[in-house]
Amino acid sequence: MPRESEFLSLGDEALHAVIGPHSRHVALIEDAFKVLVETPGGGVSINGSARDRAQAKRVIQILADRAETGAEITEADVRAALGAAVAAPRAGQGATVSNASALPVGRRGAIAPKTAAQARYLELLSQCELTFGVGPAGTGKTFLAAAYGASLLRRGQVDRLVITRPAVEAGEKLGFLPGDLNEKVDPYLAPIWEALNDILGPDDVRRRRDKGEIEAAPIAFMRGRTLAHAFIIVDEAQNLTRLQMKMVLTRLGEGARMVVTGDPSQIDLLNRRDSGLSHALRILDGVKGTGVLKFEASDVVRHAMVERIVRAYDADAASQRPAADLEDPDR
Repeated sequence: MPRESEFLSLGDEALHAVIGPHSRHVALIEDAFKVLVETPGGGVSINGSARDRAQAKRVIQILADRAETGAEITEADVRAALGAAVAAPRAGQGATVSNASALPVGRRGAIAPKTAAQARYLELLSQCELTFGVGPAGTGKTFLAAAYGASLLRRGQVDRLVITRPAVEAGEKLGFLPGDLNEKVDPYLAPIWEALNDILGPDDVRRRRDKGEIEAAPIAFMRGRTLAHAFIIVDEAQNLTRLQMKMVLTRLGEGARMVVTGDPSQIDLLNRRDSGLSHALRILDGVKGTGVLKFEASDVVRHAMVERIVRAYDADAASQRPAADLEDPDR
């Protein structure tokens, strides 16, 4: 194919984001599409075949759009944009995944979906009373749930943000831990507190916790309650039993929404078949008001190594699946 050049005009912020530290972002784009990207000033010049140039342009435009919202651009963003640009022509869709989000601005800039799956996840959160976000670590399912809940709380669309999860894998044994309930539970909710601190700021999170607007509790403390006008995050749900899952799902009260996150491949229960997450996904499929987003290894937005690790474990699990299917009558 003939190789030609074309110039894409960019503002200073977008240009710096596309180049990246030590030109690392440009290098990733060049390696992915066999193009040469130069920065003569005022934008980028892309040299390569028509197809490679088009894909590289899609990636650069995604990064530029995100940078112009004030978001920090990392290598994870570049990898996500690369995946979106490759998938877009096959799906017959545009590559932009960062729009249509009413999320707040965090300490590292505007928060927006980095992949098409994350964008769809946010759509489900806005449309469904009950949303399941399931898939491997590093896909952003818990962070985006916390960000969305924080945005509802900040806009006054809910009165409370309630966060719950199995406090100790499959055990709920909190008594030996020192301190009050918050001090016992907080270590297990570190990812969510990190997300909320990034979005709202530590002082605002502390103030809202003191006022009862943000509440964290183990699953055992949900029994008997009705949670009205609240956004509820049920995290690490693969380690809920079927009875626990039914109990927490039925806590929904008037004006409440719930998101259930987890990774069915990371079940720590002694009997994997007792996982309430796998069971709920099966029996609630198609129920009105319920949405399910299943993330894949390609949606991992952490270090590139995480995606490779997830794929290796998925391949191993697939090789073991026939024997597991014979043992599990629920499949």
